[in-house]
Amino acid sequence: MLGSSALLAGVGLSTYGFKSQAVSKVPTVDTVDIKVLVDSSYDSPRPGTNKWVKIKRTPFISSKDYRKALHNEWGLALALQSKIGQDTKSMLLDYGYTPAALMGNMEIMNVKPEQQHAMVLSHGHFDHFGGLIAFLQANRSKLPADLTLYVGGEDNFCNRKTASGSPGHFADWGVLDRRELDALKVKIVYCEKPTIIEGHAFTTGIINRTSFEKVIPNTQVEYSKKNGLGCDIPELNAKAQGKFVKDDHIHEHGTAFNLRDRGLIVISSCGHAGIVNTVQQAIEVSGVKKVHAILGGFHLFPAPNDYLTQTVEALKQFNPDVVIPLHCSGPGFVNAMQNLLQDRLVTSTTGTEFQFGV
Repeated sequence: MLGSSALLAGVGLSTYGFKSQAVSKVPTVDTVDIKVLVDSSYDSPRPGTNKWVKIKRTPFISSKDYRKALHNEWGLALALQSKIGQDTKSMLLDYGYTPAALMGNMEIMNVKPEQQHAMVLSHGHFDHFGGLIAFLQANRSKLPADLTLYVGGEDNFCNRKTASGSPGHFADWGVLDRRELDALKVKIVYCEKPTIIEGHAFTTGIINRTSFEKVIPNTQVEYSKKNGLGCDIPELNAKAQGKFVKDDHIHEHGTAFNLRDRGLIVISSCGHAGIVNTVQQAIEVSGVKKVHAILGGFHLFPAPNDYLTQTVEALKQFNPDVVIPLHCSGPGFVNAMQNLLQDRLVTSTTGTEFQFGV
């Protein structure tokens, strides 16, 4: 099942090393549009266009019905659209915590289910897949008959627990049930290796962890199946002796585009593998050296100040044109960016739309 990643290191270790596999040829797109469907807060900063990206802000309430408003919640959901000439592809990346927030915000932001060509899941945390199954159940007939869900690997289906707030206590945090996906006739593609999506985007594959970054754990994982639920990773389950262990998110992957004349747009939904590692992985598998934009959740909200400074200094080495922190990046990271790389920082909330290459 795991191929070259089967013995990534051992349960409880957060640094892996293996040879990255390049994509034979990554597509080059002309434009990329990213809508933030679900994030943890809403604000109404002025819309604008910086040198590299056009920014739009969706009004908080629906223009059609004032009783409908954007919903914020802990989690992330993005709508991605790209163009190559006249060819347009649309896909959803992650699905927030609840279907109500996902589908309500899609309606307000005019993201239509029938226009989606594919779906991507970054990793197996409930705040990224919580809205998925109900969305599919409500909209399956509008989606492609051969709909594909691209996941990082078997680990995305593991049973997990999350810190409950009581010291040393972890509470159930759900599991993505692939039986429901099968019943909905959704094809699952496991992207342990870099994978091209719809001829426009590509995934990073398993992220090689070689930087100073460490997984900042807030969940525990079980590497086995019970009653048809869970993940089947015998090697890691044997090492864990069937117990819940620290979650290293071995199959979290990033999504990226190669924007014509600009470079890579790297999207890290939660960044458990490290945002520096994620960007480096996208460079290595694509062969594209220029980084245009780094966007997404970087999982830095619990990080101390010296770690945040080190992270920003490392990102500076990629010389990105734009850095857009979302979701779990945290106010500390935003402060570090303002101090060290302010001219590259672009802020975002639920309802923001970013247009690249326009």
